[in-house]
Amino acid sequence: MAESQATQRPRKIGEGPGRLIVSLYAVFTVAAGSRSLYQLIAQFHEAPLAYVLSAVAAVVYAFITVTLVRGGESARRLAMVCCAVELAGVLVVGTLTIVDSSAFPDQTVWSYYGMGYLFVPLVLPVTGMLWLRRAAPQRVSAGRAQA
Repeated sequence: MAESQATQRPRKIGEGPGRLIVSLYAVFTVAAGSRSLYQLIAQFHEAPLAYVLSAVAAVVYAFITVTLVRGGESARRLAMVCCAVELAGVLVVGTLTIVDSSAFPDQTVWSYYGMGYLFVPLVLPVTGMLWLRRAAPQRVSAGRAQA
């Protein structure tokens, strides 16, 4: 039985619940990307920091989407790092929009911890990191494999 656990097929990060996470990241890539592209072109002078941060969010979402679709251990690790960067961005920008709202005359995807997007930007990286951790290859120690 220990051998069957050791030779178990690794979970793919884009299957099962991972497919929903990939879909949400893809939707957020398009939403944040199209919104920021329009704002950078048509309204840049109104709130440059907010619009650049929305563009950064779109790039982070796109990178996570690609790494999740690509799969594999190195992609899983990169996605984990990007989810952590995304979460840090949401927490920093969310806090700054509360503490110094004058610096953000218009909202970003991460403003007020993603309130304009029903807090999905706050929940998604945490969910992503939990799924990526769960989808990591199972390591069986030599002592457990012989038992």
